[in-house]
Amino acid sequence: MRSVLAILLLLSPAAFSQAPRVVALPSQSPLVNFRFVFLTGAASDPATQPGLASLTAAMLAEGGSAKLAYREILDAMFPMATSVSYQVDKEMTTFWAVTHVDNLDAFYALFRSMLLEPGWRQDDLKRLRDDAINALRVNLRGNNDEELGKEVLYSRLFAGHPYMHHNLGTVSSLEKLTVRDLQGFYKTGYTQANLIIGLAGGYPPEFLARVRKDFASLPKGKPAASRARPAPAPVQGLHLEMIEKNTRSVAISFGFPLTVKRGDPDFVPLLVMQSWLGQHRSSGGRLYDRIREARGLNYGDYAYIEHFPNGMFRFEPSPNVARARQIFQIWIRPLEPPTAHFGLRLALYELDRLLKTGLSEEEFQRTRSFLATYVNLLTKTKQAELGYAIDSLYYRIPGSYNQYLKDGLAKLTRDDVNRAIRKHLQTSNMQMVVVASGCQELSKRLLAGAVSPMKYNAAKPEDILREDKIVEAWNIPLQAANVRITPVEKVFE
Repeated sequence: MRSVLAILLLLSPAAFSQAPRVVALPSQSPLVNFRFVFLTGAASDPATQPGLASLTAAMLAEGGSAKLAYREILDAMFPMATSVSYQVDKEMTTFWAVTHVDNLDAFYALFRSMLLEPGWRQDDLKRLRDDAINALRVNLRGNNDEELGKEVLYSRLFAGHPYMHHNLGTVSSLEKLTVRDLQGFYKTGYTQANLIIGLAGGYPPEFLARVRKDFASLPKGKPAASRARPAPAPVQGLHLEMIEKNTRSVAISFGFPLTVKRGDPDFVPLLVMQSWLGQHRSSGGRLYDRIREARGLNYGDYAYIEHFPNGMFRFEPSPNVARARQIFQIWIRPLEPPTAHFGLRLALYELDRLLKTGLSEEEFQRTRSFLATYVNLLTKTKQAELGYAIDSLYYRIPGSYNQYLKDGLAKLTRDDVNRAIRKHLQTSNMQMVVVASGCQELSKRLLAGAVSPMKYNAAKPEDILREDKIVEAWNIPLQAANVRITPVEKVFE
């Protein structure tokens, strides 16, 4: 009860005028959780310096303090069995850690110095810049077709928008960033007005006041305008971005901008839709059932109404990737090249079917019951609970996310869900991204509307075969002017 009351008090309207703001979840636990979120991120990068926010955060978390080199900080934290992690998204930069209360003073002295007294060493900049460039060139472009496709989808849907570039930036920009550039971003972005302090666990009552006093040394600054981002340009017609890469599979993502975000009236109805259509890493979604289970085409097929980074490595989303603008997205995990055309058609066919028929009462009741329980998994740790409480502060949701969602589900009806589906989903205007080898040939088949019949290694039920006849000729009205093929070497370069 004490934790819930703490959240409710700190999420009151008055909390928005405090600087820095605080989310406190005191308990009797011997562990103390830190989660400090600055409302600045990749969307605050200057247009000519994408990657500045990410590299600045890396220098704080992995670049040492003014008094201690990063290696010395690691050595000091090792006997405490702790470390500092960080994450940079469009609107938020997050630093988090957990330590035993017996080590609280020693750990906090290090943590405080990292965030308030950065070392700004040139050799750290070179090391961390090389890490970021390798993350783009090797980890993303070279080794992760699925995440690459999803990131390209965002970059195309948000062309010309502050959300356009990858959080890490571009290779050419990273190569030019200097220590002075990072110090300038730190001075303007790391302010009291942008800071949310999150603490949970068995810390002494006076500790919070000590932390607030320490971080009052940051510039006061002005509150970030992150919740007032403009809408991206609307998508007109179907667009296809093909990333040519020497790869054995075909990764597909497609979607369009969404006007709904957490806290809006249609968020909970669309969350039910998302779960029914393609709950992340679950075998219960409609897309999973029809594409993988019934036909065995790939590994998994999922839908999203909120950003879900690193989805192939996680079962639950990370908190503190809150965004003012979201997209609806379908992720088709890799297909074999012979089935790629059919697989794309099948996903579009299922989306069209959803628009026409909506959810049945049984589907609605089953999905609503699942979500009412599933939400508990999202805050199963104190770190996650802190993160979601901070997100609620950002979205101006009173109370905890769990209670917000459960209250919304309790009063929801099937008609609410189907009305939201008809209002916000469509199949006519969207961006599609394909990562594959032989893009030229695949694009010709797509533009020609060539039939893409399925061939199975084992017998299939008659209803599947009848449906296949519809899907194999499903119209994807692409125009040649809206198809672009890009060599993978040029992506995020």
